[in-house]
This record gives sequence, structure tokens and C-alpha cells, in this order.
Amino acid sequence: MITIIWLAAAALYGMFLYWYFNWSGPLSEAEVEQIIGRFSEQSGSGKTDLEVLRTFLQQDDGKEFVMQNSVKLHPGSIPHPVTGDSVTARDLLEGYTKPFIKALFARGGHPVYMARKVGGYIDSWSCDADPQWTVTAMMRYRSRRDLAVLASDSRFSAIHSFKTLAIAATVSFPVQIQLSFFMRPPVYVPLMLLWLASMLHFATVIFVPL
Repeated sequence: MITIIWLAAAALYGMFLYWYFNWSGPLSEAEVEQIIGRFSEQSGSGKTDLEVLRTFLQQDDGKEFVMQNSVKLHPGSIPHPVTGDSVTARDLLEGYTKPFIKALFARGGHPVYMARKVGGYIDSWSCDADPQWTVTAMMRYRSRRDLAVLASDSRFSAIHSFKTLAIAATVSFPVQIQLSFFMRPPVYVPLMLLWLASMLHFATVIFVPL
């Protein structure tokens, strides 16, 4: 029984590693061109600088990255593009973000944090005026390939209008984390599995008769 417990913990950890990390290496030039061609056919591609995206994909290092998003939501109510009902920008945006985050999670990605703005620029020089951002968020991507696949996924084409109608202004750019005091999944997942396996091991020794 004890052997089964630790083998199961090891198997679960192996599944986590397979899901969470990129094992396919960087994008090839052929993949980049195929992705750009497919993405340019999507309804939301007009909001994206294709050359900036192409360069980012061509410089793929195969590593994870985080997309930093600053968003200004439209104030007041907005007619829902499907039902015509009056909804808030936040509710309308959720019609896009909820299915997108599910698809992102399926590919090893997840939100790093989401935060609501509570004040204006404290330090600001040599930059444009504060566009009155509403929220900021960071989304972790397993690889640039995953970003490209999700961005060119036709499932989101029909609901992309939810995003564009809800957002008055936004800026998004990729970053790679250099310092973080948040415990991330590669740290807490093995610790949780180790704790769980240890507790089951202990319970087996105490309560299961020899």
C-alpha cells in the first residue's frame, strides 16, 4: 500500500510537469508564418500589431512568459452584442475571459494576479497622460506557441466583440519574471504532493493492520 501511495504521488507530479512546462522547444519559422496567417484571419487581429507579434514569435526561446495587461473598461452600461440587454463592461468582458482562461489553463497557463486600480499615477514622467486604467492583470503562458495557438483559435472569434466593446483602452506586453516572492506552482505542487503522500503513508502505518 505504501509503495502505491508514493508511486501515485510520483505519477501525479510527472503529469503536472508534462502539463505545466513546454517540452516542444521554440517555434520554427514555418510555424510562425502558419500562425501569423491563421491569426490574421481572426476577427480580433485588427487590434494587434502583426509585425510586433511576428518578431516576438520569431525570437522564441522556448521558455514561459507572463503577459502584462493594463485595461480601461468602459464606464456605465453597454448593450450586449447578442441579447441586446444592458450590461456592465466587466460582465461583458467576462463573457470572453472565462472561456479564454479555461483554454489557457488547459495549456498550462493561469492568471498570476489580477488587481483593481485604486489611485492615479504616483510617479510619471516622459510618458502620456494616465488613461485611467481600471484593472491590471498578469497571465502566465507556458510558451509563445501556446499564446499563438490561443490567439488564432477560431472559438474566440465569435466572442471577441465582447472584449472590444467592454474595453475602452488597453496595453499588453510580454515579460519574464526575474524576482517574485509569490510561491508558484512548480514549488507548491510538489510540496502539496509530498505532504499528502506523507499523511497517507502515516495513516497507513497507524491504522492499517499488518
